[in-house]
Amino acid sequence: MRTGQKLSPTGRINLIDTRQVEERFQQRGRGAISNQTGRFELETRQAFDDGWGTIEDDDSRMETLLMKDSARTIITFNKSPDISFDRTVNPYRGCEHGCIYCFARPTHAWGGLSAGLDFESKLFFKDNAVELLKRELSRPRYIPRVIAMGMNTDAYQPVEREKRLTRSLLEVLSAHRHPLSLLTKSALIQRDIDLIAPMAEAGLARVGISLTTLDRTLSRKMEPRAATPQRRLDTIRALSDAGIEVTVMTAPIIPGLNDHEIENLLEAAADHGATRAGYVLLRLPYEIKDLFHEWLVQHVPDRAARVINHIRDMRGGKDYDANWHERMRGGGPVADIISRRFGRCAAKLGMNQPRGALRTDLFRIIEDYGGQMRLDI
Repeated sequence: MRTGQKLSPTGRINLIDTRQVEERFQQRGRGAISNQTGRFELETRQAFDDGWGTIEDDDSRMETLLMKDSARTIITFNKSPDISFDRTVNPYRGCEHGCIYCFARPTHAWGGLSAGLDFESKLFFKDNAVELLKRELSRPRYIPRVIAMGMNTDAYQPVEREKRLTRSLLEVLSAHRHPLSLLTKSALIQRDIDLIAPMAEAGLARVGISLTTLDRTLSRKMEPRAATPQRRLDTIRALSDAGIEVTVMTAPIIPGLNDHEIENLLEAAADHGATRAGYVLLRLPYEIKDLFHEWLVQHVPDRAARVINHIRDMRGGKDYDANWHERMRGGGPVADIISRRFGRCAAKLGMNQPRGALRTDLFRIIEDYGGQMRLDI
């Protein structure tokens, strides 16, 4: 299987040619193997070695490029029946964590970039995010409901250490007494416990920590710039000790790769203070399927065909099924077994209890006119 080569989109895979895997060059600290062309592009780009080793030289110098993205709005609304929130805030586009399975990768194709290496190395920050959020929350007709952060790209990815956009947005939400749900796989969230804990005490905030594996080696390959599994467990403990409700998200579950860890993941999270648990099966929309196939052949060639076949068994013979109520859980025997195992373990650990709603009745509008602040309580 050559770099950029694509498998048949349906049916079972019996044998994958892995002979050229050793010839590939992998960038240190990157999840994707290549920069496969986006679905909106008219031309296909493919690396070509002219005999001078220039591919390896260029790739070894790959650095993260950070660019401004002046947005028109910051709150994005949705009507999906598959998720528990109807609005999100994302201060960044692209994510340096480089998780190969990230369902947000295809969003980079809208700007003529690749869902592969571009997604994790060419990042955008919304420099006017704070001003936009202040304005949108202060509109007279605004109705407060939970704002979810970190749902498209991680709000605590490495660039947040420098830009501090997420922290600034939290300060605005705290001032407005607006309910907030955060999801991350970064230990950097501990920096903002001083903001999140008082909101949680008031019934305004909760946090989800994504935990995909306890295997450091697999984690390093699959999500190369995210926090280690142990750091995520330590983060669950720090948040829990601060009185913040923590849900562990074992997402994604990948049959044949990390599904054997379900019980161990839940037990470890519970031991560190998580009180609830959720999971999502691997989703491979658009360009992700080809990037993920490429990653499998590179890192787990002996299991690649089995993993792909399990995924397709859960998706009606395809790599992905986008139908409502099925895309998160899949169907068929393998999906049913995963569901039963997860449900049984979560019940045993008391992590399947319904969670209470975050409060919206504390919300207040803050209007700022020329430096004069008025609170409508």
